[in-house]
Amino acid sequence: MAEAMIQADGLVKIYKSKETEVLALQGLDLIVEEGELTAIIGNSGSGKSTFLNMIGGLDRPSAGSLVVGGKNLFTISEKELVLYKRDTVGFVWQNNGRNLLPYLSALENVMLPMHLSNRGKKRAKALELLEMVGMSHKKHSRLNMLSGGEQQRIAIAIALANSPKLLLADEPTGSVDMATANYIFDVFTELNQNGQTILIVTHDVALSKKVRRVVAIRDGKISSERFLKEKYADRLKEVTIDWREEDTQDEYVILDKAGRVQIPKELISAMELNSNKVKVELKDGKVILSGVEEPNSKKQLEKQPQKT
Repeated sequence: MAEAMIQADGLVKIYKSKETEVLALQGLDLIVEEGELTAIIGNSGSGKSTFLNMIGGLDRPSAGSLVVGGKNLFTISEKELVLYKRDTVGFVWQNNGRNLLPYLSALENVMLPMHLSNRGKKRAKALELLEMVGMSHKKHSRLNMLSGGEQQRIAIAIALANSPKLLLADEPTGSVDMATANYIFDVFTELNQNGQTILIVTHDVALSKKVRRVVAIRDGKISSERFLKEKYADRLKEVTIDWREEDTQDEYVILDKAGRVQIPKELISAMELNSNKVKVELKDGKVILSGVEEPNSKKQLEKQPQKT
């Protein structure tokens, strides 16, 4: 069994101001094994970006446990955190301005992290990475000479410069066209096949439906997981598949340690509940949920005989 690259246990993050207190993560539990390519999805405010920032060492947990690559990010010192961000994780940002320095060429940008870690053979390694992402022909180009897709591909090379154990990508296809998005996903797939652990946060429906494992966060907790159906596993490059519309994954809700599950909102809506109470029954090995009427509800009062 592969070792855990990411192990979050009861992870809590609270943001405080003078007036308010926001609970961004509410006891999140997740294990990502070494060598996995995993996507995280969720609505704005669900907690997915908060989780990614904590894994990247950009924010600290408020409670619980978060171990990444053998490093406990709850107890790690500031000096150790600097080394962790340099050597353990590589980050691809959605905003390309955070990935590349505009006054450096693509080659110089990729070489920069290597200077910070005193790695040898910097130029040869940087050229190898640019070749890998299909950008060796743009090695002398600066930021203003590159398209958004080209910048994002170079950003992946920069993130890999120090051979990180874990590659983090925040909306890597959010600002590129479909053809470039497919190319970027192919790069991630190839990296993963060579053993790179990758965690992607995305709103891209087509991309998320290609990933073998997708984790959905809702209200600061893992609500469900999706797994790619076997019949699609070897068809990721087929252009005839409408990845937005086809049902490519099986979805499972998560039963947490306290025995709680988050029922998908579309199912709750379809149940047309009259209150926040449901009846739970076990029938033929299946858990059945059904709505109940509140005592003294309007419908029940209407059924009672009228006094004369």
